[in-house]
Amino acid sequence: MKVWIDQDLCTGDGLCEEICPPVFTLQEDGLAYVKDGGSVLNSPGGSQQMASVPTELESAVIEASEECPGECIFVEEA
Repeated sequence: MKVWIDQDLCTGDGLCEEICPPVFTLQEDGLAYVKDGGSVLNSPGGSQQMASVPTELESAVIEASEECPGECIFVEEA
């Protein structure tokens, strides 16, 4: 599974980071980004910055996607 965030839709609520901090983080710009292996994928972000999701975190990533008020988290099957 892979995940990415559309920063244009992000509301900066931080629910994703609260639900699954190993995969999501808020940056200084107030927007959420995905992390892959601890590295923040924020250059440039968006669909160009897809992170692989470890199997044990897949359910948390799906929950974060479903709970996101901005509907900006996109999950794709690898």
